[in-house]
Amino acid sequence: MKLYLIPTPIGNLEDITLRALRILKEVDVILAEDTRTSSKLLKHYEIDKRLIAHHQHNEHKSLERIIDALKAGETMALISDAGTPAISDPGFLLARECIKNNIEIECLPGATAFTPALVNSGFPCDKFIFEGFLPHKKGRQTRLKLLAEETRTVIFYESTHRLLKTLTQFQEYFGEDRQVSVSRELTKMHEETIRGTVKEVIEYYNNNVTKGEIVIVVHGAEK
Repeated sequence: MKLYLIPTPIGNLEDITLRALRILKEVDVILAEDTRTSSKLLKHYEIDKRLIAHHQHNEHKSLERIIDALKAGETMALISDAGTPAISDPGFLLARECIKNNIEIECLPGATAFTPALVNSGFPCDKFIFEGFLPHKKGRQTRLKLLAEETRTVIFYESTHRLLKTLTQFQEYFGEDRQVSVSRELTKMHEETIRGTVKEVIEYYNNNVTKGEIVIVVHGAEK
């Protein structure tokens, strides 16, 4: 009766720990954000286990069934499409429910996109805040106004089709001279990190195609 939260590679399939592979081979069931994506990883490492979909659209409905199975003695591993479960991915609700029901949980250390992006930025790493995805509509402006005064390094996740919109809003709320670092396709073949002022980075992405997963790191406001 135990749930493991297991980080999976954010791109390069070699970025998975030996311990993670061992546990994935040992558990009874693997809960996956997208079974099609996870099947590729498991097939690569010759892991043949029962997969159950557990994602943001069904996690509320599937909680009771999963908890019952864990109480019955099954061991499970939760994996997301990439990175550490519960970090801008499903996992929090299940972990909380396990704690409520005295079911042991263990999160393994491993890949998460914001750590290399933060270190690659060259911005202060001793104190930082992780914002994940900004609200798409309600509360977005309020959040940006608040973060404009934040003196710590701020980390965001963003999709490719919203990148320029977000950077333009950073220019509006943080100022065009605020330093930013945009990391794209981390650990993959076309990995790149673009650094500069908000204005400079907007100019770059106005003239270059953007694809893949994106992490934006923003230098804190001057004290």
